[in-house]
Amino acid sequence: MKIRLAFLVSTALIAASSMAFGAGTGGVIDVATIGEPPTLDPMASTVDIVGMTTQHIFETLFTFDEQWNVVPLLAETMPAISDGGKIYDIALRQGIKFHDGSTMTSADVVASIERWIAIASRGKQVAAYIDSVRAQGDNAIRITMKKPYAPLLSLLAFNNSAAVIIPKANLADPLTKIIGSGPYMLKERKADQYIQVVRFDGYTPRKEAANGLGGARKAILDEIRFVPVPDANTRLEGAISGQFDYADSLAPEGYGRLSASTASDPVVLKPFGTPILQMNTKQGVLSTKELRQAVQVALNPEDMLLAAFGNPEFFTATGAYYPEGYAWHTDAGVARYGTGDPEAAAELMKQGGYDGRPIRILTSRQYEFHYKMAQVAAEYLKASGFKVELEVFDWATLTTRRADPALWDIFITHGPFPPEPALNGWMSDSYPGWWATPGKAKVIEPFLTESDPEKRKALWADVQTTFYEEAPVFKVGDFNALASKGKMLQGLHASPWPYFWNVSTNKKH
Repeated sequence: MKIRLAFLVSTALIAASSMAFGAGTGGVIDVATIGEPPTLDPMASTVDIVGMTTQHIFETLFTFDEQWNVVPLLAETMPAISDGGKIYDIALRQGIKFHDGSTMTSADVVASIERWIAIASRGKQVAAYIDSVRAQGDNAIRITMKKPYAPLLSLLAFNNSAAVIIPKANLADPLTKIIGSGPYMLKERKADQYIQVVRFDGYTPRKEAANGLGGARKAILDEIRFVPVPDANTRLEGAISGQFDYADSLAPEGYGRLSASTASDPVVLKPFGTPILQMNTKQGVLSTKELRQAVQVALNPEDMLLAAFGNPEFFTATGAYYPEGYAWHTDAGVARYGTGDPEAAAELMKQGGYDGRPIRILTSRQYEFHYKMAQVAAEYLKASGFKVELEVFDWATLTTRRADPALWDIFITHGPFPPEPALNGWMSDSYPGWWATPGKAKVIEPFLTESDPEKRKALWADVQTTFYEEAPVFKVGDFNALASKGKMLQGLHASPWPYFWNVSTNKKH
């Protein structure tokens, strides 16, 4: 299904990739990220900073073009699909080198996908549908499904909880050797200082023209340093001064200063995605549906968004999970979108047997807008009669704690609008929050197994209705994201997960 993400770049700052290709090789850039990634194993985490960093090191069989169509990456071509959507025959590119000098074969691919199915949350989503993954000689594999599964290729293409291909000899859990096939290879990681990747000279780009994440990936830069900078103001000041060539996740109030900067330009992605409050349906206060509905009714999303982003140009209070203009847009179920009604919330609390235990909200100031939303949410919940404990951690610690259902009731996160709804974390029964109910299974199973795009749209409306009825998540609204790009950077294309192949710089270090 063709779905276009409407990215608006705020100024004419994104140069054509062909300019970068003509710039020769060389240069070092510093990329300011929101913090230290909890792991460099892309299968083991859904954290965006993991995918953003490791997509330069590891690659998947497929990826997405600029219109978010699935296209081949390590696969030679798109798969031959037969037996009513149950058999995927995938030819592999030949001569692909890993960073350790070994050559990729079907044995590496089969072992990697089997590991992904076993340990990755997105792999676990598809595990029950897969009958087997087998080599077909050295340069092809066959995936046989028990029944059709429409999101398979999108899951294999996604860089988040990713089905990356790793040398079979290096497979371990946890991963101890960071060796992939990407255009950059890991040189050094100093915790809380930087992750340094350098050009992999053994890399062979695809022959197609660059197109979104697809096509030719050319390692023009000598080196990329991903620098954890947890404080948003520090990232902003570093961007304005020219210290950082790219700074991720900046507060909207910095837009004016970036526009006036002589070193950097603002980059606005519109719409970027949605912030959410993920609720713990497995254990604790919110394991009862009526109490989750009480949270849903208690919160006022407009006030939360205003506190988080300040400028109304940067957010929209809307309940539809996908915005207008997206193939998946529907208003089904949105009548339950939050209203900030403490009296109605109190009645639901009574029905759910609220026993006075506090709601523990996990949040982080590395995403300052998360923290501001958490503060407003806490006040609305208190006004409805809930006790609330606000627990603030660095992002890496938060992502570790959320894996334990005994430690929290709500955590705040965000993400872009994925091209396939199955890529939303909460669609997986194993994603923290652990939404796995008969009602969910009843609507999701037909959606996942239906191959007709138009029928899937109607089935998605049923999923969204159940999403609101069972309230595993509180969708706050839609928001635009602000980042910065150094004026010397050429060839950068705006993306929810910024990538720096096909990018060059005239900056001298």
